[in-house]
Amino acid sequence: MLISIIIPCYNEEESLSQLFIEIDNMLAVNNFEAEVLLIDDGSFDNTKQIIEEKVSESNGVYRAIIFRRNHGQTAAMLAGMDHACGEVFVPLDADLQNPPSEIPKLLAKLDEGFDVVSGWRRDRKDKVLSRKIPSVIANWLIGRIGGVRLHDYGCTLKVYRSEGIKGVRLYGEMHRFIPIYASWRGAKIAELPVQHRARKFGNSKYGINRTFKVVLDLLTVKFLGDYGQKPIYFFGFLGMFLCLLGGISGMETLVEKWVIGTKVHTNPFIFLAIFLSIVGVQSIMIGLLADLQMRTFYESQGKRTYLIRKIVGFDSNNTGVSNTMDNQ
Repeated sequence: MLISIIIPCYNEEESLSQLFIEIDNMLAVNNFEAEVLLIDDGSFDNTKQIIEEKVSESNGVYRAIIFRRNHGQTAAMLAGMDHACGEVFVPLDADLQNPPSEIPKLLAKLDEGFDVVSGWRRDRKDKVLSRKIPSVIANWLIGRIGGVRLHDYGCTLKVYRSEGIKGVRLYGEMHRFIPIYASWRGAKIAELPVQHRARKFGNSKYGINRTFKVVLDLLTVKFLGDYGQKPIYFFGFLGMFLCLLGGISGMETLVEKWVIGTKVHTNPFIFLAIFLSIVGVQSIMIGLLADLQMRTFYESQGKRTYLIRKIVGFDSNNTGVSNTMDNQ
């Protein structure tokens, strides 16, 4: 089984030499068949040069992807997955806070029949106020909204069966939500405590602005999960609700006219009724257009609205499904 270790790197010149030593030792001790993909995310120190030197002397084990500029961790991880050849993907940070020696433990758990095994930094060596407490709140929120309860979405060290996430597109800060995407595909998910070290090299690339990005990405994931195939359900229900409120406001206007003689054009409820009705109709139309766009997305690319783990008892030439169809 080929293992693809995917390592985004951004200004990591101080840690790379030790990282390579620990990865080489881990691979040698466990006799893994592996490839190591190093993605330089537009570093402006010597990261690129160090990576290229390691690739040139590694006999094909190490490979490099060099970005033209900084695109962010999610883009770097996606590039690694797009170019990886392994049956199992193992994303890993380059800062050595999660040691590569923890990888065999996660792989052993994967062999128990799981599709995703997520690392959990239970004894996290970070600052309490700026990192630990926000992380606890964020993980609780992601678990509640995303439907997959994990203690540590922010831990990069995870292992995935490539068949479960191949073809997944990631944007913004969505790499931390890969377990949620995998769950949509029926993946069995486990979580395992992993060692976490205090930072020795470089500086954290995380800031408070990233927290807001994660929250917005979480809302996107929630919407895609619930309404990705039928957006009309969201916009349609919203539109009907607004039209109902508009109708109630209109009835209130008529009641006031008939009962107490209030002139219609001076009653604020008539303007509220008109506004809510217009917005409600527009919302329904947006839902219809979004629904048509989703149909075009699936049908133009031959995608299906269901996922098959395996087919049993069918002749491969008589399944009734075109071989050109994408099973993703």
